[in-house]
Amino acid sequence: MTAADIYALMPIIILAGGSVICLLAGAIRPGGYLYCLAGSLVMLSLLWSLASPCTAVMPGLSITAFSRFFIVFLNSAGLIALLLASGYNKRNGITGEEYPATILFALTGMGVASAANNLLMLFLGLEAFTFAFYILVAIKRDSVMGGEAGLKYLLNGTLSAAILAMGMALLYTARGTIRLAELAVCTTPPEPLFMAGAGLILLGMAFKLSLVPAHLWTPDVYQGAPAPVSALLSTASKGASLAALLLLLPLLANWRGTHDIIWCLALFSMLTGNLAALRQTNIKRMLAWSSIGQMGYVALALVVAPTGGVSAALFYVAGYSAAGLAAFGAVALLSADGECDTLDACRGLGERSPLAGAALAVAMFSLAGIPPTAGFIGKFGVFRAALHGGETVLALIGILSALIAVFFYLRVVVMLYMKSVEAPENTIRKLTIYEIIALAAPTSATILLGVYPQPLLDLISRISIAQ
Repeated sequence: MTAADIYALMPIIILAGGSVICLLAGAIRPGGYLYCLAGSLVMLSLLWSLASPCTAVMPGLSITAFSRFFIVFLNSAGLIALLLASGYNKRNGITGEEYPATILFALTGMGVASAANNLLMLFLGLEAFTFAFYILVAIKRDSVMGGEAGLKYLLNGTLSAAILAMGMALLYTARGTIRLAELAVCTTPPEPLFMAGAGLILLGMAFKLSLVPAHLWTPDVYQGAPAPVSALLSTASKGASLAALLLLLPLLANWRGTHDIIWCLALFSMLTGNLAALRQTNIKRMLAWSSIGQMGYVALALVVAPTGGVSAALFYVAGYSAAGLAAFGAVALLSADGECDTLDACRGLGERSPLAGAALAVAMFSLAGIPPTAGFIGKFGVFRAALHGGETVLALIGILSALIAVFFYLRVVVMLYMKSVEAPENTIRKLTIYEIIALAAPTSATILLGVYPQPLLDLISRISIAQ
């Protein structure tokens, strides 16, 4: 490894080293300054990625425009989650250096997953950030619901890891290599072992993306986890998983069954997620079920990957993540001495806390696909790519499910602004500067991407080609 390789790899090295530094600093002197330290390191990694256009290819990892895009995206989400957690954790009794250190470790794994160029590093990256979320979901030790959520995530995650590892092992057995570029060499027809491995990999990745039928862990985990953790889990982990799946697509595309499997994943995820969300009275469970539907739209874009679906999927995940961070951020601000995440808790929030109410309302509009938000542009891009790629039936089903979803998203907005405040004790405390930034940044991004999406679309078109 040369000095140029190390320089290109520094954003990941900063996060990995920062995780160790936070643990050591917390052991010597615990305190809230660790969140500032972790946030500063994430910001340094983010700025390094933006300022360093260099590329590098080394054993296991390739730093390209594709991986730098995802590192910037993931670090931005991680920074928002840290800003939300700084106050939330203090109010809810979550102390210690484990939280900021584990966030940095999760971001490290996500960065590795988005920059991997062989199966081994891809698996290690995916399981590194998944392992970190096992800890983060159950980090509130006195929470029965959090412990239950952590156990469910662990059991489902270990099964997913085993399926993913078996699929990768079968690919290696079929082709004798773990390098993604060599595995992508077309063999017609693919070997039976290769087809079996591809099917197992798609099933393992379905768990990471909360796609039906590997979705049942999602509502319980989102509800039981602390709100800032749910924010990061629903956005950054989905982005990292999409990056990994995009790296795998060139080799999986050699098998016709890949199209059929992703087609079914998209269909059942869109319908199941949106229909189940209709019955929810808990915001976090509603957002969990709706995220299953949202990932169904991403899978719909991947069905037509050769005809513009990759760019549509990337933009959709970026817009969805901005809305998801704003939505879970508002829930985090409502929560003190325990989770406050019911629909009734949002009653009159637009009057009690204008910024939190506006952030949640904009997030709901975007998730529903209402202009002028990023969600509208994202859905338009996905459905346009699907129709252009000849998937008319699936696109029409997606449009129908999106219309159904408008109901439960707008129901939240009605609670925000059209229901009176029942008691004066519902008044929201004054927000800190960190909380204001954590809400304002994703909310602004949601509106900006809806009004002026072209710069991001141009960037995505370039990196998807470079991939």
